[in-house]
Amino acid sequence: MTENNLSDRFVERRLKRGTQTLRELSDDLRVTREQLDFLIDEAQEKEIRAMFAETPDAALEHHQAQRHLEVMQRHHDHLVAKIAEQKVHQDQLLDKLGN
Repeated sequence: MTENNLSDRFVERRLKRGTQTLRELSDDLRVTREQLDFLIDEAQEKEIRAMFAETPDAALEHHQAQRHLEVMQRHHDHLVAKIAEQKVHQDQLLDKLGN
């Protein structure tokens, strides 16, 4: 087995792992988007409730819902960035395999 064959096998294994990672990140992103949609609706509902109720409890509920939404949005953004990074890495590995 030549050094080139070993290198190709190594790259192929990394590509397979990368494909699995992309699949997992995409699944996580899908679930996160569903949760994000729910949290957006919940935060909007609690914001309206807080405006009309004008009570400290309603304001606190709105603040907590908004914080949950912000955390989920950061997680969503992180996943989108990780997927983009992983795709770039996969492309680089494919380029190595092609050479």
